[in-house]
Amino acid sequence: MREQPLGLMHFWEAGDAVTHGVAYLLLLMSVMSWYFILSKVWSAWRLRKGARAALERFWAAATIEAAIEGLRAADRERVFVPLAERARRAATLGPEASLAASVDRSELVTRSLRQEINQAASRLESGLTFLASVGSTAPFIGLFGTVWGIYHAMLSIAGSGQVMIDRVAGPVGEALIMTAAGLAVAIPAVLAYNGFTRVNRVTLAELDGFAHDLLALVTTGSRVSDGRADALRAGVANNARNTQSVGS
Repeated sequence: MREQPLGLMHFWEAGDAVTHGVAYLLLLMSVMSWYFILSKVWSAWRLRKGARAALERFWAAATIEAAIEGLRAADRERVFVPLAERARRAATLGPEASLAASVDRSELVTRSLRQEINQAASRLESGLTFLASVGSTAPFIGLFGTVWGIYHAMLSIAGSGQVMIDRVAGPVGEALIMTAAGLAVAIPAVLAYNGFTRVNRVTLAELDGFAHDLLALVTTGSRVSDGRADALRAGVANNARNTQSVGS
């Protein structure tokens, strides 16, 4: 009896356009996932490494202008710099701006800081939706490839007229490679998504505290908190929780 060829290459050669399409799709998802993972790992490392030094340099400066310049040098990911610049612009906005003229300065700064934190959250969360989608769909795409491969193998075996366990086990085992491939694509994406979500939560909490201190600085001249800053803090925290619930 002639020995039946088995292995990945035999499965690939015996596969049709659907099997090849599923494999290419999983490969594309894996490449894009690792691109986002590696790029965001690099950004998160730079952000976490420079965040504390950036804030310490900011509060050690003598003037707000010198503080922002020092923040630019330390904040390599430009997460805290836009917040400080927005607070300074909002605090110094003159009455020539017709809409801002009728708004209390503290309210204007609060709204500006909230908008900047929302933009920072959007930048931090870029790519997370794709990782979550890959983590949730890749196993099912691989399972579809397995089912289609088993169906294709069964048709081939039925056409040969020789239904024996060794002829069934080989094609079925080969088709299970697609399920393993789907899991290999999904698991890193899920782990990376959870890790980046944690990093973003910590960063947004630091941005929240920085905005709290900035609001007190531009309205009272010190880092003493007031009611409006507390309201900003609560609003940003609620927005961060809502964003995380939507992303998950």
